[in-house]
Amino acid sequence: MKILALILFLLAGMPSVSKAVISAESVALLYNSAVPESRKLAEIYREARGIPVGNLIGLEMPVVPDISRKDYEKWILKPLRKEFDRRRWWQRQPDAGGVVLPVTNRIRVLVTLRGVPLRIQAQPKSAASNSQNPVLSHDEAAVDSELAMFGVDGLPVDGVLANKFFQSEKSIAEVNLPFLILTSRIDAPTFATCERMIRDAVAVEQTGLWGRAYVDIANKFPQGDQWLEEIVTRDAQVGIPTVVDRYQETLPLNYPMTDAALYYGWYDWNVSGPFLNKRFEFQKGAVAMHLHSFSAEQLSDPSKNWSGALLEKGAAVTIGNVYEPYLHLTHNFSILHQKLLEGYCWVEACWMAMPVASWQGVVLGDPLYRPFLHFEGGGMKRERDIDYRALRAAALEWKNDLPERRKQVAKAAERMKSGILAEASALDLLQQGDSLGAAQWFQTAKENYVKSEDQLRQNLHLISIDRTANRKSLAIRGLRDAQLRYGPIPEAEALKCWLDILEPAPVVVKP
Repeated sequence: MKILALILFLLAGMPSVSKAVISAESVALLYNSAVPESRKLAEIYREARGIPVGNLIGLEMPVVPDISRKDYEKWILKPLRKEFDRRRWWQRQPDAGGVVLPVTNRIRVLVTLRGVPLRIQAQPKSAASNSQNPVLSHDEAAVDSELAMFGVDGLPVDGVLANKFFQSEKSIAEVNLPFLILTSRIDAPTFATCERMIRDAVAVEQTGLWGRAYVDIANKFPQGDQWLEEIVTRDAQVGIPTVVDRYQETLPLNYPMTDAALYYGWYDWNVSGPFLNKRFEFQKGAVAMHLHSFSAEQLSDPSKNWSGALLEKGAAVTIGNVYEPYLHLTHNFSILHQKLLEGYCWVEACWMAMPVASWQGVVLGDPLYRPFLHFEGGGMKRERDIDYRALRAAALEWKNDLPERRKQVAKAAERMKSGILAEASALDLLQQGDSLGAAQWFQTAKENYVKSEDQLRQNLHLISIDRTANRKSLAIRGLRDAQLRYGPIPEAEALKCWLDILEPAPVVVKP
């Protein structure tokens, strides 16, 4: 297929990803009536998604991020049940064991707005911890996770509850789980960021989310590493160019992360690396998350933890943990990513990836957002997306013919003089173990790119090939040569970080 035919193919009107859609009438918004901005934010989101005015719930709550279990029940749990009863949104009755729970429920999604408390604190314990099962010793939780099954009476507060929607193959609108409500929170360090998250999600659904993925694999624990490796493999299949870092340290300071539409990484306590660069900003509508036990410990300070920090750098959605979740009881990044690619909305993908409720996970961002609504080629076309759309079109056209797909992408890169396509070809070859072929394409990409930060990233790719192959002296030489060329730009800090690792300063021992 000639390049002209390929471009015509990608521009052809194609259907959007088809999935059952959660209706606006089945979404309720919970705000703190003691915080005027909380109500204002609820109104902004209600208007953006066409949610009925009658689906807003204002409760007077403590104006604090952390509350006790007693205050949670007094100010949130019991009043919220009364509102659902009064509005006749659900019908609750005892099951065979006498437990009262919803048997019908009009509300499938509950959105908490900035101002609603974030965490339920642990209650004082009189007994020793359960060494056999430490999870049973914990009753602290994310407010949102606790609210997922708030209609069920008499649930234990210690430990976790099974999420029956985990790994579901159907939308929440199609499954019979009236006792479960999917929760999502619109919250961030500033009100302006919360408003921007809403606007970006709605806007990007017109065009689709297009750009590059960055996956930072820490090589610390096999389970978490495997989730990220699965994302890399899946991206290669579907045509998303993906930069992968497999060094134990996270991406270096000011790493040149341009066109970042997707970010998955771990494992630093506080925001680091590319996100400390003052001029870094995610693509509009970006999906970004960093796996850490306390990634959402707080959301007010963008210099600490991860969830709030990523949102402040332009991401539209993220996830996090408010307390230690244990790895097997947090969001499975691989499942979440896969469900987004399949066309599910944000809140569904997140809860499909979470094995438990009444625990530490929190979902942040517009729950109805579908970043890959136009992943099959539909939506409003923009010139800035054409290279990324071409990669997706090639993945669709030659799904079962990888050699032909690579050949056509390579031809397109040459004829279009595209740095994006050349780098994508290199990343694909690198993932397949062809470092020599990858190096040639990284060099071509460097020649095709105009911006210094994009060119620098190609240098870092080439240096990484030497570093991975244990060619230390060549890697150091490449870093020093790159410093001479890119020294003035902020992203050149990444070179120094790698130099400090490969050639650490000698330790001075004081007499």
